[in-house]
Amino acid sequence: MTTMRNTQTREIKAAVVRKKGGPFQIETLALDEPRPYEVLIRIVATGMCHTDMVARDQLYTVPLPIVLGHEGAGVVEQVGSNVKKIAAGDHVVLTYMWCGHCTPCLRGDLTYCANFYALNFGGAREDGSTSTQDKQGSVHDHFFGQSSFGTFTLAHERNVIKVPNNAPLELLGPLGCGIQTGAGAVMNALSVRPGASFAAFGGGAVGLSAVMAARVAGATTIIAVDVVPSRLALAKELGATHTVNSRETDPVEAVRKITGGVDFTLESSGRPAVLRQAIDALAIRGTCGIVGAPALGTEASFDVNGVMTTGKRIIGIVEGDSVPDLFIPSLVELYTQGRFPFDKLVKFYNLDQINQAAEDSEKGITIKPIIRLQS
Repeated sequence: MTTMRNTQTREIKAAVVRKKGGPFQIETLALDEPRPYEVLIRIVATGMCHTDMVARDQLYTVPLPIVLGHEGAGVVEQVGSNVKKIAAGDHVVLTYMWCGHCTPCLRGDLTYCANFYALNFGGAREDGSTSTQDKQGSVHDHFFGQSSFGTFTLAHERNVIKVPNNAPLELLGPLGCGIQTGAGAVMNALSVRPGASFAAFGGGAVGLSAVMAARVAGATTIIAVDVVPSRLALAKELGATHTVNSRETDPVEAVRKITGGVDFTLESSGRPAVLRQAIDALAIRGTCGIVGAPALGTEASFDVNGVMTTGKRIIGIVEGDSVPDLFIPSLVELYTQGRFPFDKLVKFYNLDQINQAAEDSEKGITIKPIIRLQS
């Protein structure tokens, strides 16, 4: 133990981003002890998500230097004096943060918290304080309420989700963001129904999670659209009934040939041109969900009459509209039953390989990297 800022701290190893574009630097930092409503977690493994790179590259502005990471899984080491739902020794998945007191939160719309951006991208607690320091002073943290690219982290009781101790903990972190985003978009936000048709535009971790969820939901026509043949082959393995390589054929024409117009689409690439395709491929009264995360200020276009006269809907979806305390354990159970095999998306890396993991993700070599924090 060392003493800084007149409080007890513990030494941790963490990946710090100090300038726009990275790299992730492995450093020794000091982490405060938990406040009354906080939980100290020993991180076992953390998924790497597209949003980590978006923040690293400042497409979404975050303060620097900062510890990123927002798909953490680990074991509770210590809890604050007011924590009720979690105890030391519990296995947990960390998810996004919400305030709990704004109007959307009070009505149960947690993913649309009025303070969502500040709490998840502001680099600090709601009161503006941080819990991590180097020798020069504070390092920004609380990215998605967790900053889990470190050996230990602090999170609020609110965004710590208990999971069964017999579940494979090092695999579960991505359920906190990317996997729940794709699965929740299908099962919660779009409410894909049995017998429906569904098309995922984008075959990354989010899109392929949506494919698996569409199968669980009972969709009978499930289409994956991407440009990488290996991802399309994996989509078939995970439940897609059809695949479309949009580099080789017009995806709107191909989807319409299969379905006559698809009931539900999900756009996860963050590309405006692909969003237009996902809208154009819809059937009458069809719904397109948007989960892709382009740079702030990105605009897209669509045929107004083509949407209005057919009653199409276009909806934004954050974190799969999930209530994490309910949804994440349900995904764990579906995985345990063999009905949601998201382990087929992942590849493990050690902490000192984190920049390689980011590069492999951006090149499409690895769909979902998971960083192991414990040797």
